[in-house]
Amino acid sequence: MSCGRDHEVTPVPTPGPGTGGGGTETPNPGTPPAPLTTGLTAQKVNSPKQVTDFLRYLPAKYNEDPNKKWPVIFSLHSVGERGDDINIVKRSALVVKAVKDADFRYILIAPQCKVTSWWDIPSLEVLYAQVMKDYKVDPSRVYLTGMSMGGYGVWSWMQAKPDRFAAAVPICGEGSPDKGCILKDKPLWVFHNADDPTVPVKGSRDMVNAIEACGGKLVKYSESATGGHDAWTRAYAEPTLFTWMDQYTK
Repeated sequence: MSCGRDHEVTPVPTPGPGTGGGGTETPNPGTPPAPLTTGLTAQKVNSPKQVTDFLRYLPAKYNEDPNKKWPVIFSLHSVGERGDDINIVKRSALVVKAVKDADFRYILIAPQCKVTSWWDIPSLEVLYAQVMKDYKVDPSRVYLTGMSMGGYGVWSWMQAKPDRFAAAVPICGEGSPDKGCILKDKPLWVFHNADDPTVPVKGSRDMVNAIEACGGKLVKYSESATGGHDAWTRAYAEPTLFTWMDQYTK
C-alpha cells in the first residue's frame, strides 16, 4: 500500500540544533515560553517506542499570543514514507499542503514509522501525550487523518481511543467493522475511490455501513468512481473539509 511516492515537493530545510532540528524544541519549565520555530521542523519523541521522529508544523502566528490555543491535526503517512529519514515525510500530502498554504491554521504533527513497522497505538499515545504537554494545543480541537496505511492507522487509533479526537478523516484505509459501534457518535469523513487497486473500497464501505447500522449519523462518505489509490489529493483539496472539521469539538 504505497501512497505518496509520486509527490514532488521542494525540500523544506530542516533547522539545525536549537531550532528544532536536533531534538525536541520545548519551553524551559518555570520560565516564560520561549518562541518556537514556526513552519516545518523535525522533532524527536521524548520517550520513543517504535515511533522516534516526527515533523511539526506551527502556523506563522503561533508565537504572537501566548494565551492562544491552537487546533492540532495528527497526520499518519502511508507505506511509502516509512524509514529512518524524517525528510521523507515532507512529501506526505497534508504536510505538502501545510507548507504551501500560508493560511494553514493548525498545528500539524506528522510522525514516521520505521521501515519494518506499522502504526501502533502505544507509540502514537506517547506522541499524543508529548504534543498535548509541549505545545499550545486546544484540547477540545484535536483531529486525526491518514491515507492508505495511515488510513488503517486512523481507524485503529479511533477504535482504540475514541475520546482522543474531535473528528477524523480516514482515507483509503480499512478498520474493524465488528467494532464499528464504538464510533457511532464520532464525526468521520471517509474518502475512497471505487477503482482502488491497492486497498479495496470495500474496506471503507464496510466501516461506514457498520457505523450507520449502529445508529451513527455523523459519518460522511465520499467515494469517487475513478482515481485509483490516490483518494488523498481530492480529499485534502475538498474546499469544505476543514470547515467541516472545525465545527466539531470534544
